[in-house]
Amino acid sequence: MDFSDPPRARPAENLLPMINVVFLLLIFFLLAARLTPPEPFSISPPEAQAEAEAMGEFVLFLGPDGALGYREVLGAAALPALAEARAAYCATSDCAALPARLTLRADAALPAARLAALLPQVQGLGFAAVELVVAKGAGG
Repeated sequence: MDFSDPPRARPAENLLPMINVVFLLLIFFLLAARLTPPEPFSISPPEAQAEAEAMGEFVLFLGPDGALGYREVLGAAALPALAEARAAYCATSDCAALPARLTLRADAALPAARLAALLPQVQGLGFAAVELVVAKGAGG
């Protein structure tokens, strides 16, 4: 007669802790990700020797017809909205130590005279540097 204990079945693995960890990681990455606002209209940037794709805190869009866009604001109201956003930014951070930079995304078909006329207006808003985004040209 065999009096040994019958073999016990292994308990099923509990996947609930693993599922909890995956959802916590998902929530963490959703909260930690920096979402960029959508572009107000499509542009094709001018070409240059080297591509310099810099996206700062402030991005001003210029269409081929000279239309301005900042976040959701289009037209003549874009510059006051940009000035307001810069003032709010400087109220929360030290703009004297780390000046605000403006990224300018202009269409390649935009006349240079329109761009030149806009730069003094942008300078009056108080930006320390203006970066023009360009696309890498065929010769570079």
